[in-house]
Amino acid sequence: MNAITIASLILSPLVGLMTLFFIFRIILTWYPQIHLSTFPWNVIFLPTEPFLLPTRKIIPAIGGVDITPIIWVGIFSLIREMLLGQQGILTMLN
Repeated sequence: MNAITIASLILSPLVGLMTLFFIFRIILTWYPQIHLSTFPWNVIFLPTEPFLLPTRKIIPAIGGVDITPIIWVGIFSLIREMLLGQQGILTMLN
């Protein structure tokens, strides 16, 4: 196995998991009574909040709705496609 294959094997599940976490964060915004600092919600909260916190400073809530998790789902989907997709950089180098 070369370095590109190893990078693909690490990045693919990592980017997929982060996308899934952000989708869960979108769903959790519908339930404001849930305390994200308690288990099991902190499993989703801790890896996503470092991305969402600075993004919220740039993009405020629109009509009281936090759209930053939606933006990060798009960003991670774009990263996955650009690196690991059928015409992705790591796929083409492999």
